[in-house]
Amino acid sequence: MNDTTTTPALPRWSLAVPPAAAVVLAVTWGRSLGAVLLVLVCLGLGGAVTAAVHHAEVVAHRVGEPFGTLILALAVTVIEVALIVTLMTSGGEKAASLARDTVFAAIMITCNGIVGLALLVGSLRHRVQEFRAHASGGALAVIVALVTLSLVLPTFTTSTPGPTFSGAQLAFAGVASLVLYGVFVFVQTVRHRDYFLPKGSTSDDDHADAPTNRTTFTSLGLLLLCLVAVVGLAKTVSPTLESAVESLGAPVSFVGVVIAMLVLAPETVAAVRAALRDRLQVSLNLALGSALASIGLTIPAIAVASIFLTGPLLLGLGAKELVLLVLTVVVSMMTLVTGRATLLQGTVHLVLFSAFVFLAVTP
Repeated sequence: MNDTTTTPALPRWSLAVPPAAAVVLAVTWGRSLGAVLLVLVCLGLGGAVTAAVHHAEVVAHRVGEPFGTLILALAVTVIEVALIVTLMTSGGEKAASLARDTVFAAIMITCNGIVGLALLVGSLRHRVQEFRAHASGGALAVIVALVTLSLVLPTFTTSTPGPTFSGAQLAFAGVASLVLYGVFVFVQTVRHRDYFLPKGSTSDDDHADAPTNRTTFTSLGLLLLCLVAVVGLAKTVSPTLESAVESLGAPVSFVGVVIAMLVLAPETVAAVRAALRDRLQVSLNLALGSALASIGLTIPAIAVASIFLTGPLLLGLGAKELVLLVLTVVVSMMTLVTGRATLLQGTVHLVLFSAFVFLAVTP
């Protein structure tokens, strides 16, 4: 790849939107939102999501798959983890289950929402889409192991009361999560990198000339700025969302689901656009990679943060969540074992996602 190749400059809007969103975040941070500020925050949030997807695609084009999707998943998750730790530090007893609820919501959104939407729109345009079952199936196996060790076992352990881990158990879960995620990243990017390329692809670059290093680093910096803006603006709008949720009679915990949707919006848009281009493997890399990063990075971070936090750390899932998790795992196995996807699989995943959202509103 020649760095001197002439490539189109970044669109002006993609250069202007990230700093504009950051300015909106700085102006509205810590303030109650009136009608005007609420509209401004929503516009900034939507613009930041759109710009994040654009810059992620620029970086992905330069570094090739699967590194591009990995960069977006890691960037979103690192900022999400920082937000969780910050809220847990200042949230008191109400934040005891925040990590569990956020990780579980991320799993449902990625494995059912993003996967289902990508399968649906892709199959509507291309009828049948193919992907590499051995790659996506391997990612699902790691997800199942991680979520079982981190969110299922605490419900059944007896060393401490309630759905919690003892210090030693939490340390083991954190180390195991890092090991599993680290091995997966090594397999995805080094050992069996070709497994995670789009079906029928023999190289990392199936497109036009790649952007230059300067353009790539510019997009990478703007991508990180966009992600910070997305998370910050989502947090800014959360009090307004809490009021709206309470007025609807839904539990306050549903706000976490909405915030998770907003944070994962860049990956959702990128996955849908990849499916529309008949690159379903890229969509699955984004969705499953985000779920893996969410568990693999959040649990170790929470394990370390728990040293400085007071009060219990609730990790174990309840009966309703366990049923949804088991159903998601079984359906995902049926979807990923064939290497081919149609309208039917997408519909099933979206129905499961709808059930998760509905039960989150009316538990």
